[in-house]
Amino acid sequence: MIFNKYITVNEEGHLCIEGCDTTKLAKEYGTPLYVMSETTIRDNCRMFTKAFEGYSGGGMPLFASKSFICLEMCRIAAQEGLGLDVVSGGELFTAIKAGFPMDRVYFHGNNKTEQELKMALLNDVHCIVLDNIDELNMLSAIASAEGKKARVSFRIKPGVDAHTHEFIRTGQIDSKFGFALETGEAFEAVKTALSCDNIEIIGFHCHIGSQIFDTAPFELAAEKMLNFIHEVNSKFAIDVKVLNLGGGFAIKYTESDPDFIYDSFVKKILNKIERYCDENGMICPQVLIEPGRSITGAAGITLYTVGAVKNIPGIRNYVSIDGGMCDNPRYILYKADYTACVASKADKPKDFEATIAGRCCETGDLIQENTMIQQPNHGDILAVFSTGAYNFSMAMTYNRLPRPAVVMVNKGTSRVIVERQTYMQLIENDI
Repeated sequence: MIFNKYITVNEEGHLCIEGCDTTKLAKEYGTPLYVMSETTIRDNCRMFTKAFEGYSGGGMPLFASKSFICLEMCRIAAQEGLGLDVVSGGELFTAIKAGFPMDRVYFHGNNKTEQELKMALLNDVHCIVLDNIDELNMLSAIASAEGKKARVSFRIKPGVDAHTHEFIRTGQIDSKFGFALETGEAFEAVKTALSCDNIEIIGFHCHIGSQIFDTAPFELAAEKMLNFIHEVNSKFAIDVKVLNLGGGFAIKYTESDPDFIYDSFVKKILNKIERYCDENGMICPQVLIEPGRSITGAAGITLYTVGAVKNIPGIRNYVSIDGGMCDNPRYILYKADYTACVASKADKPKDFEATIAGRCCETGDLIQENTMIQQPNHGDILAVFSTGAYNFSMAMTYNRLPRPAVVMVNKGTSRVIVERQTYMQLIENDI
């Protein structure tokens, strides 16, 4: 299979992941079901960590928890030596409960609440990434009241267009995130922070978008950020040493997507940074990156049970499944591409054109349109690939459909890491 070397087909023609037959997983745990390959996740964590070897400034990958967060994923990231990028009080709370080291946590978000800032400060997260001047003022007041000093970095809009879907581009000036370079807003924010006794600036951050296959936008962003750091350090006589280039590394969703070698990708960006610093007499900064999708995306598949198969002659074939936009809203949001197969017929040719339809009462509740799969029948198990990022995280309970379970597989064994939501849990907060 094209997405993950641990996805195979057994002698019965069944789709397997890490040696576990997906039809048996579906029978044991029910569907819809998220299945995650632990070995893939750990391999990817180690690949990103290894990419920093030889870079003079040092660095660390921070797992972008918004892509897939639960207690077990936090534990794995901690064990593999990664830092953690969190963007809400809920993600931070999960990290705390998982025992994740707070000195490796970076707290992001474009509109943090006073409660969240206080929570981050009192739990000694390593760095709060500031998004706007109001947030800076609020954090300064909280830090003063609590008698603490807040370590911060600033999210900067470097003015780089990553050429991805407009909903996932974030580095251009017209973005809800961060401080703009072009308007001088970023310099003014630094100047304000330096006047605050309870604020310590440790770095600068940027994030240019998601599902990016090319190093060129990252290299351009790195150059612009290094220019900014050099100018800030010179103008204000400070010594900021951390550059966070964010994430956005692409994964393979379809056969037409290019293969992606992450460690070479990162090393190319680091080489660009070293050349820039050498040419400009700068000490190389510590570099942080925020891989999320690129760690968990291809590690996951989602299993569904096929219900009705409807043929509309001359128009299309609808293949209904017992999930849909509630467990994978990415298609209805931005027509995200996916590849699917019938798990019990994985060795057979894909000769059936299908529109995979979810069970929600919405016409747009689709997983994929006009995609090729094996001939499906009622009761078959359908597998959708590369669903390990932003699927579980974005799952919802529209139509009061319970969220699916998450099962982790590892070398032929399986275990539940998130239990399936029950009907009782759906109403537990109702009054």
